[in-house]
Amino acid sequence: MVNEIAPRSGTAFELRKGQRLAVIDPEGGQVADLLAFNRGDVREAISSGRTLDYASRIYLTTGDKLYSNRSNVMLEIAADDVGRHDFLLTPCSKDTFRILYGDEHPHRGCFGNLAEALAPYGVSEDMIPTAFNCFMNVPVDGATGAITVLPPLSKAGDRIVFEARMDLVIGLTACSALDSNGGSFKPIHWSVE
Repeated sequence: MVNEIAPRSGTAFELRKGQRLAVIDPEGGQVADLLAFNRGDVREAISSGRTLDYASRIYLTTGDKLYSNRSNVMLEIAADDVGRHDFLLTPCSKDTFRILYGDEHPHRGCFGNLAEALAPYGVSEDMIPTAFNCFMNVPVDGATGAITVLPPLSKAGDRIVFEARMDLVIGLTACSALDSNGGSFKPIHWSVE
């Protein structure tokens, strides 16, 4: 069954060890922020730092593993139609929109959507780490280290599939930041296989 996340919203659900999660961009050009927590102890969470350290690169794709803050494998990328995702930038938030965009009445962003969706699982705001940003296109200048947020490379129907390597709680959004999504907001689809 394919589930839909409406534009600028999010959800949370359990994913059991061995199950596969497909994150699908149904219209193309839309980012999905993904978080993972150990179902048995939500203090163990997905870690950008450990994952990038062990992978020795910043662009992850098929065959790469996503590690926790305790250096355990949480997810493995089983399939990837796009090959460009971001694991550097934090979920967009009210502060993102206030500081970077100058919004006077900012949207709560992916951070707020994730916080609300994950609260029933015992995840508080201060426990939300850097997300694995599916389809987000963030080139890095190798000489200066400058980062740029460009529209996603994903086309309609493109997907990334993760296999759970432990029982997890997943947080997932249809990203709320204009720059990340090429100037528009679209839904994200997901399914558990």
